[in-house]
Amino acid sequence: MLNGKKILLGISGGIAAYKTAFLIRLLIKAGAEVKIIVTKNALQFITTVTLETLSKNKVYKDLFDDNNDYATEHIALTDWADIFIIAPATANIIGKFANGIADDVLSTSFLAFNKDIFIAPAMNCKMYEHFSVQRNISFLQSKGIHFIEADSGDLACGYEGKGRMEEPENIFNIIDYYFNNKTLLIGKNVLITAGPTYEAIDPVRFIGNHSSGKMGYALAEVFAGLGAKVNLITGPVQLEIHHPNIQRINIVSANEMYEKCISLFPDTDYTIMAAAVADFTVVNPSAHKIKKTKTIPDIKLTACIDILAELGKIKTSQQLLVGFALETNNEKENALKKLDNKNLDFIVLNSLNENGAGFGYNTNKVTIFNKNGEFKHFDLKTKKEIAKDIISYVLKIQL
Repeated sequence: MLNGKKILLGISGGIAAYKTAFLIRLLIKAGAEVKIIVTKNALQFITTVTLETLSKNKVYKDLFDDNNDYATEHIALTDWADIFIIAPATANIIGKFANGIADDVLSTSFLAFNKDIFIAPAMNCKMYEHFSVQRNISFLQSKGIHFIEADSGDLACGYEGKGRMEEPENIFNIIDYYFNNKTLLIGKNVLITAGPTYEAIDPVRFIGNHSSGKMGYALAEVFAGLGAKVNLITGPVQLEIHHPNIQRINIVSANEMYEKCISLFPDTDYTIMAAAVADFTVVNPSAHKIKKTKTIPDIKLTACIDILAELGKIKTSQQLLVGFALETNNEKENALKKLDNKNLDFIVLNSLNENGAGFGYNTNKVTIFNKNGEFKHFDLKTKKEIAKDIISYVLKIQL
Protein backbone atom coordinates (compact mmCIF):
# COMPACT_ATOMS: atom_id res chain seq x y z
CA MET A 1 0.00 0.00 0.00
CA LEU A 2 2.59 2.58 1.12
CA ASN A 3 5.67 0.42 0.62
CA GLY A 4 8.78 2.56 0.34
CA LYS A 5 6.98 5.85 0.93
CA LYS A 6 8.84 8.32 3.13
CA ILE A 7 6.60 10.38 5.37
CA LEU A 8 7.61 13.33 7.52
CA LEU A 9 5.16 13.75 10.40
CA GLY A 10 4.92 17.02 12.33
CA ILE A 11 3.22 17.17 15.73
CA SER A 12 2.29 20.41 17.48
CA GLY A 13 1.11 21.00 21.04
CA GLY A 14 -2.50 19.93 21.33
CA ILE A 15 -4.27 17.18 23.23
CA ALA A 16 -4.94 15.40 19.92
CA ALA A 17 -1.21 14.60 19.79
CA TYR A 18 -1.98 11.35 21.60
CA LYS A 19 -3.95 10.19 18.52
CA THR A 20 -0.85 10.55 16.38
CA ALA A 21 0.55 7.36 17.90
CA PHE A 22 -2.23 5.44 16.16
CA LEU A 23 -1.53 7.21 12.87
CA ILE A 24 2.15 6.27 13.07
CA ARG A 25 1.25 2.60 13.59
CA LEU A 26 -1.06 2.62 10.57
CA LEU A 27 1.57 4.23 8.34
CA ILE A 28 4.32 1.84 9.47
CA LYS A 29 2.04 -1.18 9.08
CA ALA A 30 1.30 -0.12 5.50
CA GLY A 31 5.02 -0.13 4.69
CA ALA A 32 5.90 3.55 5.02
CA GLU A 33 8.96 4.93 6.74
CA VAL A 34 8.09 7.70 9.21
CA LYS A 35 10.29 10.39 10.70
CA ILE A 36 8.89 12.83 13.23
CA ILE A 37 9.35 16.51 14.01
CA VAL A 38 7.70 17.97 17.09
CA THR A 39 7.29 21.30 18.79
CA LYS A 40 8.37 21.44 22.43
CA ASN A 41 4.74 21.77 23.52
CA ALA A 42 3.82 18.58 21.66
CA LEU A 43 5.93 16.67 24.18
CA GLN A 44 3.54 17.81 26.92
CA PHE A 45 0.99 15.41 25.41
CA ILE A 46 3.05 12.54 24.00
CA THR A 47 6.55 11.38 24.90
CA THR A 48 9.69 11.14 22.83
CA VAL A 49 10.07 7.48 23.88
CA THR A 50 6.60 6.62 22.54
CA LEU A 51 7.25 8.33 19.21
CA GLU A 52 10.70 6.83 18.73
CA THR A 53 9.49 3.35 19.69
CA LEU A 54 6.62 3.46 17.19
CA SER A 55 8.53 5.08 14.32
CA LYS A 56 11.87 3.34 14.98
CA ASN A 57 13.51 6.70 14.23
CA LYS A 58 14.74 9.48 16.45
CA VAL A 59 12.47 12.47 17.03
CA TYR A 60 13.56 15.95 15.95
CA LYS A 61 12.55 18.49 18.58
CA ASP A 62 15.08 21.31 18.50
CA LEU A 63 16.83 23.27 15.79
CA PHE A 64 20.19 22.83 17.51
CA ASP A 65 19.76 19.63 19.48
CA ASP A 66 22.99 18.00 20.66
CA ASN A 67 21.64 14.68 19.37
CA ASN A 68 21.44 15.94 15.79
CA ASP A 69 24.22 14.65 13.58
CA TYR A 70 24.68 18.15 12.13
CA ALA A 71 23.07 21.56 12.57
CA THR A 72 20.77 21.47 9.54
CA GLU A 73 19.69 17.84 9.76
CA HIS A 74 16.01 18.83 9.92
CA ILE A 75 16.39 20.59 6.55
CA ALA A 76 17.79 17.38 5.05
CA LEU A 77 14.59 15.65 6.17
CA THR A 78 12.61 17.88 3.84
CA ASP A 79 14.57 16.45 0.90
CA TRP A 80 14.17 12.90 2.21
CA ALA A 81 10.39 12.87 2.60
CA ASP A 82 7.77 12.31 -0.10
CA ILE A 83 5.07 14.18 1.84
CA PHE A 84 4.74 16.17 5.05
CA ILE A 85 1.79 15.61 7.44
CA ILE A 86 1.15 17.95 10.37
CA ALA A 87 -1.25 16.30 12.83
CA PRO A 88 -2.41 17.83 15.04
CA ALA A 89 -1.93 21.38 13.80
CA THR A 90 -2.78 24.01 16.40
CA ALA A 91 -3.99 27.54 15.66
CA ASN A 92 -0.51 28.75 16.63
CA ILE A 93 1.43 26.57 14.19
CA ILE A 94 -1.06 27.27 11.37
CA GLY A 95 -0.53 30.98 12.00
CA LYS A 96 3.24 30.53 11.78
CA PHE A 97 2.92 28.59 8.53
CA ALA A 98 0.67 31.23 6.96
CA ASN A 99 2.93 34.12 7.93
CA GLY A 100 6.34 32.67 7.20
CA ILE A 101 7.47 32.51 10.83
CA ALA A 102 10.26 29.98 11.40
CA ASP A 103 11.21 29.97 15.09
CA ASP A 104 11.26 26.24 15.83
CA VAL A 105 12.16 23.00 14.10
CA LEU A 106 8.61 22.34 12.82
CA SER A 107 7.92 25.78 11.33
CA THR A 108 11.42 25.92 9.81
CA SER A 109 10.93 22.51 8.19
CA PHE A 110 7.57 23.65 6.81
CA LEU A 111 9.20 26.59 5.02
CA ALA A 112 11.84 24.29 3.56
CA PHE A 113 9.40 21.66 2.28
CA ASN A 114 8.49 22.01 -1.41
CA LYS A 115 6.34 18.90 -1.93
CA ASP A 116 2.78 18.09 -0.91
CA ILE A 117 1.75 19.00 2.64
CA PHE A 118 -1.29 17.74 4.58
CA ILE A 119 -2.49 19.63 7.66
CA ALA A 120 -4.99 18.23 10.18
CA PRO A 121 -6.17 21.08 12.44
CA ALA A 122 -7.19 20.51 16.07
CA MET A 123 -8.30 23.20 18.52
CA ASN A 124 -11.21 24.64 20.50
CA CYS A 125 -14.26 25.32 18.32
CA LYS A 126 -14.20 29.06 19.04
CA MET A 127 -10.56 29.21 18.01
CA TYR A 128 -11.25 27.17 14.87
CA GLU A 129 -14.04 29.53 13.82
CA HIS A 130 -12.07 32.72 14.57
CA PHE A 131 -11.62 34.89 11.50
CA SER A 132 -7.82 34.90 11.81
CA VAL A 133 -7.58 31.10 11.86
CA GLN A 134 -10.01 30.77 8.95
CA ARG A 135 -8.05 33.42 7.04
CA ASN A 136 -4.81 31.54 7.61
CA ILE A 137 -6.36 28.24 6.53
CA SER A 138 -7.84 29.81 3.39
CA PHE A 139 -4.51 31.41 2.50
CA LEU A 140 -2.59 28.16 2.89
CA GLN A 141 -5.21 26.30 0.85
CA SER A 142 -4.86 28.89 -1.92
CA LYS A 143 -1.16 28.00 -2.05
CA GLY A 144 -1.88 24.31 -2.57
CA ILE A 145 -1.68 23.04 1.02
CA HIS A 146 -4.07 20.13 1.64
CA PHE A 147 -6.25 20.51 4.73
CA ILE A 148 -7.85 17.47 6.36
CA GLU A 149 -10.96 19.15 7.70
CA ALA A 150 -11.54 19.13 11.45
CA ASP A 151 -14.45 17.05 12.71
CA SER A 152 -17.34 18.10 14.95
CA GLY A 153 -18.17 16.63 18.34
CA ASP A 154 -17.17 16.71 22.00
CA LEU A 155 -13.89 18.54 22.55
CA ALA A 156 -11.34 17.94 25.31
CA CYS A 157 -11.96 21.45 26.68
CA GLY A 158 -15.58 20.56 27.43
CA TYR A 159 -17.10 22.37 24.46
CA GLU A 160 -19.02 20.72 21.65
CA GLY A 161 -18.38 21.91 18.11
CA LYS A 162 -15.99 21.79 15.19
CA GLY A 163 -12.32 21.43 16.04
CA ARG A 164 -11.58 17.74 16.67
CA MET A 165 -8.66 16.37 14.70
CA GLU A 166 -9.87 13.88 12.12
CA GLU A 167 -9.53 10.29 13.30
CA PRO A 168 -6.18 8.58 12.51
CA GLU A 169 -7.90 5.94 10.35
CA ASN A 170 -9.42 8.62 8.13
CA ILE A 171 -6.15 10.55 7.87
CA PHE A 172 -4.44 7.32 6.86
CA ASN A 173 -7.11 6.64 4.21
CA ILE A 174 -6.59 10.12 2.75
CA ILE A 175 -2.83 9.57 2.53
CA ASP A 176 -3.28 6.09 1.06
CA TYR A 177 -5.73 7.48 -1.50
CA TYR A 178 -3.26 10.25 -2.36
CA PHE A 179 -0.39 7.89 -3.10
CA ASN A 180 -2.41 5.29 -4.95
CA ASN A 181 -4.71 7.45 -7.05
CA LYS A 182 -3.07 10.79 -7.77
CA THR A 183 -1.84 9.69 -11.22
CA LEU A 184 -4.97 7.75 -12.21
CA LEU A 185 -6.29 10.42 -14.60
CA ILE A 186 -3.07 11.97 -15.88
CA GLY A 187 -3.60 12.88 -19.54
CA LYS A 188 -7.37 13.31 -19.15
CA ASN A 189 -9.10 16.66 -19.78
CA VAL A 190 -12.14 17.44 -17.66
CA LEU A 191 -14.69 20.24 -18.09
CA ILE A 192 -16.81 21.19 -15.08
CA THR A 193 -19.38 23.96 -14.70
CA ALA A 194 -20.33 25.36 -11.30
CA GLY A 195 -22.42 28.01 -9.60
CA PRO A 196 -25.27 30.17 -10.90
CA THR A 197 -25.55 32.43 -13.90
CA TYR A 198 -26.77 36.01 -13.58
CA GLU A 199 -29.00 37.43 -16.32
CA ALA A 200 -28.89 41.24 -16.23
CA ILE A 201 -32.05 43.32 -15.91
CA ASP A 202 -30.07 46.55 -15.62
CA PRO A 203 -26.53 47.35 -14.36
CA VAL A 204 -27.46 46.56 -10.73
CA ARG A 205 -30.22 43.93 -10.94
CA PHE A 206 -30.29 40.42 -12.32
CA ILE A 207 -32.19 37.16 -12.50
CA GLY A 208 -30.28 34.44 -10.66
CA ASN A 209 -30.55 31.56 -8.25
CA HIS A 210 -29.14 30.37 -4.92
CA SER A 211 -26.43 28.03 -6.23
CA SER A 212 -23.26 28.20 -4.10
CA GLY A 213 -21.05 26.31 -6.57
CA LYS A 214 -19.84 23.96 -3.81
CA MET A 215 -20.70 20.75 -5.67
CA GLY A 216 -18.89 21.77 -8.86
CA TYR A 217 -15.84 22.99 -6.97
CA ALA A 218 -15.67 19.73 -4.99
CA LEU A 219 -15.77 17.78 -8.25
CA ALA A 220 -12.99 19.94 -9.70
CA GLU A 221 -10.73 19.40 -6.68
CA VAL A 222 -11.20 15.62 -6.65
CA PHE A 223 -10.66 15.25 -10.42
CA ALA A 224 -7.53 17.39 -10.19
CA GLY A 225 -6.30 15.31 -7.27
CA LEU A 226 -6.41 12.25 -9.53
CA GLY A 227 -4.10 13.93 -12.04
CA ALA A 228 -6.65 15.28 -14.54
CA LYS A 229 -6.39 18.72 -16.10
CA VAL A 230 -9.59 20.54 -15.14
CA ASN A 231 -11.25 23.53 -16.77
CA LEU A 232 -13.71 24.93 -14.23
CA ILE A 233 -16.23 27.33 -15.78
CA THR A 234 -17.80 29.11 -12.85
CA GLY A 235 -20.54 31.61 -12.29
CA PRO A 236 -20.29 34.26 -9.54
CA VAL A 237 -19.52 32.43 -6.27
CA GLN A 238 -17.51 33.09 -3.10
CA LEU A 239 -15.23 30.07 -3.45
CA GLU A 240 -11.56 29.52 -4.19
CA ILE A 241 -9.69 26.79 -6.02
CA HIS A 242 -6.74 25.09 -4.37
CA HIS A 243 -5.25 22.62 -6.85
CA PRO A 244 -2.75 23.73 -9.52
CA ASN A 245 -4.36 21.38 -12.08
CA ILE A 246 -7.52 23.53 -12.11
CA GLN A 247 -7.93 26.38 -14.58
CA ARG A 248 -10.69 28.68 -13.33
CA ILE A 249 -12.74 30.47 -15.99
CA ASN A 250 -15.11 33.11 -14.62
CA ILE A 251 -18.37 33.90 -16.39
CA VAL A 252 -21.56 35.74 -15.47
CA SER A 253 -24.31 34.92 -17.95
CA ALA A 254 -25.64 31.71 -19.48
CA ASN A 255 -24.51 32.83 -22.92
CA GLU A 256 -20.95 33.37 -21.67
CA MET A 257 -20.97 29.89 -20.15
CA TYR A 258 -22.26 28.44 -23.42
CA GLU A 259 -19.48 30.06 -25.44
CA LYS A 260 -16.77 28.78 -23.11
CA CYS A 261 -18.26 25.27 -23.03
CA ILE A 262 -18.56 25.02 -26.80
CA SER A 263 -14.97 26.18 -27.18
CA LEU A 264 -13.49 23.68 -24.70
CA PHE A 265 -15.78 20.68 -25.17
CA PRO A 266 -14.18 19.14 -28.31
CA ASP A 267 -10.90 18.52 -26.42
CA THR A 268 -12.56 17.23 -23.27
CA ASP A 269 -12.77 13.61 -22.11
CA TYR A 270 -15.23 14.05 -19.22
CA THR A 271 -17.74 16.89 -18.91
CA ILE A 272 -19.72 17.38 -15.68
CA MET A 273 -22.37 20.09 -15.90
CA ALA A 274 -23.02 20.96 -12.25
CA ALA A 275 -23.90 24.64 -12.76
CA ALA A 276 -27.40 25.97 -12.13
CA VAL A 277 -27.80 27.75 -15.45
CA ALA A 278 -30.66 30.21 -15.87
CA ASP A 279 -33.55 29.04 -18.06
CA PHE A 280 -34.53 32.58 -19.08
CA THR A 281 -32.69 35.80 -19.85
CA VAL A 282 -33.82 39.38 -20.38
CA VAL A 283 -34.40 40.34 -24.01
CA ASN A 284 -33.24 43.94 -23.74
CA PRO A 285 -31.57 44.72 -20.41
CA SER A 286 -31.53 48.42 -19.58
CA ALA A 287 -28.23 50.25 -19.98
CA HIS A 288 -29.12 52.35 -16.92
CA LYS A 289 -30.57 51.56 -13.53
CA ILE A 290 -34.34 51.31 -13.73
CA LYS A 291 -35.81 53.91 -11.36
CA LYS A 292 -38.58 53.10 -8.95
CA THR A 293 -41.86 54.49 -10.25
CA LYS A 294 -45.53 53.69 -9.90
CA THR A 295 -45.32 52.01 -13.28
CA ILE A 296 -44.07 48.43 -13.05
CA PRO A 297 -41.41 47.88 -15.72
CA ASP A 298 -42.23 45.49 -18.52
CA ILE A 299 -39.37 42.96 -18.51
CA LYS A 300 -39.46 40.60 -21.47
CA LEU A 301 -37.78 37.23 -21.17
CA THR A 302 -36.54 34.74 -23.69
CA ALA A 303 -35.24 31.21 -23.23
CA CYS A 304 -31.51 30.77 -22.62
CA ILE A 305 -29.68 28.41 -24.89
CA ASP A 306 -29.72 24.87 -23.47
CA ILE A 307 -25.99 24.26 -23.01
CA LEU A 308 -26.34 20.63 -21.97
CA ALA A 309 -28.52 19.78 -24.96
CA GLU A 310 -26.12 21.50 -27.36
CA LEU A 311 -23.17 19.55 -25.99
CA GLY A 312 -25.21 16.34 -26.22
CA LYS A 313 -25.72 16.95 -29.95
CA ILE A 314 -21.97 17.07 -30.68
CA LYS A 315 -20.76 14.50 -28.14
CA THR A 316 -18.66 11.68 -29.58
CA SER A 317 -18.57 8.06 -28.46
CA GLN A 318 -15.21 8.77 -26.80
CA GLN A 319 -16.61 11.49 -24.57
CA LEU A 320 -18.60 11.23 -21.34
CA LEU A 321 -21.28 13.83 -20.58
CA VAL A 322 -22.94 14.13 -17.16
CA GLY A 323 -25.77 16.41 -16.13
CA PHE A 324 -27.37 17.43 -12.85
CA ALA A 325 -31.08 17.69 -12.11
CA LEU A 326 -32.43 19.68 -9.17
CA GLU A 327 -36.12 18.97 -8.80
CA THR A 328 -38.98 19.75 -6.41
CA ASN A 329 -41.60 17.38 -7.84
CA ASN A 330 -41.81 14.36 -10.19
CA GLU A 331 -38.11 14.05 -9.52
CA LYS A 332 -37.31 10.69 -11.08
CA GLU A 333 -39.51 11.26 -14.15
CA ASN A 334 -37.99 14.69 -14.83
CA ALA A 335 -34.44 13.43 -14.35
CA LEU A 336 -34.93 10.47 -16.71
CA LYS A 337 -36.49 12.73 -19.33
CA LYS A 338 -33.50 15.06 -19.14
CA LEU A 339 -31.11 12.11 -19.34
CA ASP A 340 -32.74 10.84 -22.53
CA ASN A 341 -33.43 14.16 -24.28
CA LYS A 342 -29.93 15.52 -23.83
CA ASN A 343 -27.89 12.44 -24.75
CA LEU A 344 -26.24 12.08 -21.35
CA ASP A 345 -24.26 9.11 -20.09
CA PHE A 346 -25.74 9.56 -16.63
CA ILE A 347 -27.52 12.18 -14.57
CA VAL A 348 -27.18 13.15 -10.90
CA LEU A 349 -30.50 13.92 -9.22
CA ASN A 350 -30.63 15.95 -6.04
CA SER A 351 -33.77 17.22 -4.41
CA LEU A 352 -34.76 20.41 -2.65
CA ASN A 353 -37.12 18.23 -0.61
CA GLU A 354 -34.23 16.53 1.24
CA ASN A 355 -32.97 18.15 4.44
CA GLY A 356 -29.31 19.08 4.13
CA ALA A 357 -29.25 18.78 0.33
CA GLY A 358 -29.39 21.33 -2.45
CA PHE A 359 -28.31 24.96 -2.60
CA GLY A 360 -25.96 26.37 0.01
CA TYR A 361 -25.37 23.24 2.08
CA ASN A 362 -22.00 21.56 2.58
CA THR A 363 -23.80 18.22 2.27
CA ASN A 364 -25.82 16.58 -0.47
CA LYS A 365 -27.93 13.49 -1.07
CA VAL A 366 -28.12 12.24 -4.64
CA THR A 367 -29.29 9.45 -6.91
CA ILE A 368 -27.44 8.58 -10.12
CA PHE A 369 -29.41 7.30 -13.12
CA ASN A 370 -27.63 5.96 -16.20
CA LYS A 371 -28.84 5.53 -19.76
CA ASN A 372 -29.33 1.78 -19.24
CA GLY A 373 -32.07 2.44 -16.71
CA GLU A 374 -29.92 1.56 -13.70
CA PHE A 375 -29.79 3.79 -10.64
CA LYS A 376 -27.88 4.09 -7.39
CA HIS A 377 -28.86 6.02 -4.24
CA PHE A 378 -26.29 7.72 -2.02
CA ASP A 379 -26.89 8.75 1.59
CA LEU A 380 -26.43 12.29 2.87
CA LYS A 381 -22.70 13.08 2.77
CA THR A 382 -20.40 16.04 2.39
CA LYS A 383 -20.22 17.37 -1.14
CA LYS A 384 -16.59 16.28 -1.34
CA GLU A 385 -17.62 12.70 -0.52
CA ILE A 386 -20.45 12.91 -3.07
CA ALA A 387 -17.89 14.19 -5.61
CA LYS A 388 -15.79 11.07 -4.97
CA ASP A 389 -18.88 8.88 -5.48
CA ILE A 390 -19.66 10.59 -8.79
CA ILE A 391 -16.08 10.26 -10.00
CA SER A 392 -16.01 6.59 -8.98
CA TYR A 393 -19.10 6.15 -11.17
CA VAL A 394 -17.30 7.91 -14.04
CA LEU A 395 -14.30 5.63 -13.68
CA LYS A 396 -16.45 2.51 -13.55
CA ILE A 397 -17.82 3.47 -16.96
CA GLN A 398 -14.64 4.73 -18.58
CA LEU A 399 -11.71 2.71 -17.23
